Amino acid sequence: MTRIDRAGKVVAAAPEAVYAALLDRDALEAWLPPAGMRGRIDHWDPRPGGGFRMVLTYLDAEGSPGKTSDSTDVVEVGFAELTPPNRVVQTAVFEADDPAYAGTMTMTWQLAATDGGTEVTVTATDVPPGIDQAQHEAGIASSLANLAAHVEAAG
Repeated sequence: MTRIDRAGKVVAAAPEAVYAALLDRDALEAWLPPAGMRGRIDHWDPRPGGGFRMVLTYLDAEGSPGKTSDSTDVVEVGFAELTPPNRVVQTAVFEADDPAYAGTMTMTWQLAATDGGTEVTVTATDVPPGIDQAQHEAGIASSLANLAAHVEAAG
């Protein structure tokens, strides 16, 4: 059975604002890296069939579980589906020598309007077995908290 990792959060902003933050290069660099990391996008092509390459660097490299190097995770992300303002589907492939991180993971960002703003649900399928599930779900939750802070401050 394919492993599925999930996290969700209600963001106090309209779906259109949340969707825009999913497709803005500067915004993604600011909010996508989870706590303890910083990110840099090397190329950017925000259209179906396009994508981006993100380098995530651990702020404290001591004992960091980097997939690409001791202190970094490099991931090629493709935009498989863009359905404004409700859904973004990404494919993610980590650059790693360890086969435990091989394969294509699919990240689905589902946005639903609620009384409090937008319920954002992230579902990751085909997660490589080298990625610890609890840490991955905590990382997604951290990114969602960053997303909320980003769009709520802008709103």
